[in-house]
Amino acid sequence: MSTIQQDSSELQAAVKPKRAIPLWRNQDFLLLLSGQAVSSIGTQISQLAFPLLILAITHSPAQTGLITALRGLAYALFSLPAGALADRWNRKRVMILCDTGRAIALGSIPFAFALGVLTITQLYFVTLIEGILFVFFQMAESTAIPHIVSREQIPAANGHNEVIFSSALMLGPSIGGGLYGISSMLPFLGDALSYTASVVSLCFIKAQFQEERTIAPLNLWGEVKEGLVWLWHHPLLRFIAILTGGLTTPCVGYGLIMIVLAQGMHASPATIGLIFAGGGAGSILGALLASPLQNRFGFARVMIGATWFWALSWLLYAVAPNPLLLGIVNGLSYSVVPLYMVVQYSYRMTIIPDHLRGRVNSVFRLIAFGSQPLGFALTGILLQTIGPVMSVIVLFIPQFILAIAVTFNRHVREARPIKEL
Repeated sequence: MSTIQQDSSELQAAVKPKRAIPLWRNQDFLLLLSGQAVSSIGTQISQLAFPLLILAITHSPAQTGLITALRGLAYALFSLPAGALADRWNRKRVMILCDTGRAIALGSIPFAFALGVLTITQLYFVTLIEGILFVFFQMAESTAIPHIVSREQIPAANGHNEVIFSSALMLGPSIGGGLYGISSMLPFLGDALSYTASVVSLCFIKAQFQEERTIAPLNLWGEVKEGLVWLWHHPLLRFIAILTGGLTTPCVGYGLIMIVLAQGMHASPATIGLIFAGGGAGSILGALLASPLQNRFGFARVMIGATWFWALSWLLYAVAPNPLLLGIVNGLSYSVVPLYMVVQYSYRMTIIPDHLRGRVNSVFRLIAFGSQPLGFALTGILLQTIGPVMSVIVLFIPQFILAIAVTFNRHVREARPIKEL
């Protein structure tokens, strides 16, 4: 028996089927969803306020970019060990401790400001600490859903989560801008309170986020390697990780492209904000459609169709003639992102054995999203050298190649539906 088949058999033997309580009656799921809804909005609020505050203090775009990069650096440095440790530690406790730490870190900003001792150094440390705790929280949180809902409900539950995140993308920046206009410290206080709300919701969840297991002596890098080997020997998930990285890297700088395009149309900052809001609206639509489409058409057809839609809708940015249509294009193009993410995430969370979920998920995320800084740099270079329209066309090429690749990939086309796993 192959390693993958053995892991699959162990998973079927170890995981007892959950009674399919409707999601709207599942108290643990509603607690997790509501806590993360508040927390996601708070995160979007502070992420808008951070660059505004740094610019106001330093008047330096370079330093503003550096503080943003620190959060990404934390992800690159800690995602692999965080995934391995999430498989060893009590995942719910990790989430509670991480959000408690983030509440204290964000709350320290208005506290120091009130005392007149706030410095740029503290802001850098808060960003780095918040980024590290985010990585550990995310690795633990990504394994929670399979322990709260039944297996067949995983796509729907992940779809609800994506709706919450998409809604936060719309609400958070607008709320954050309003709060910052009243006081520069209110967004950070609001985010600290949102993390506190998340902690409270987690404390009331009864379900445990991992199976009972015997913990062997710590061999951190050996366990990271085990997750890497498992993913590498699973051809479907290995391909999806590479596919996701190949799709997101060319598109990660889409916001900069849209700004340049909109400014070329003489759009005001307020209009540009509405163009971005169109993406949030499209994201909500895609998240709502993810579970029904997967149930109706199955994993393989949705993955292939979503990849083609992702690639072809990208080209529409190059032909949008005015701000209104640019906003519509952004909503249309962005609608496929949560659809694709929910479908592939639900599938891999069903396949990966529980005792490996943290470390395999961390390796997957590093492959899928670790090259985003490269995507930002490439987008900037292309915009400066060939302009926004040609940049869109050039960045379409790798997406088109990947759409062809997923269409003819045997492992994708032969993938079984979630209910049959």
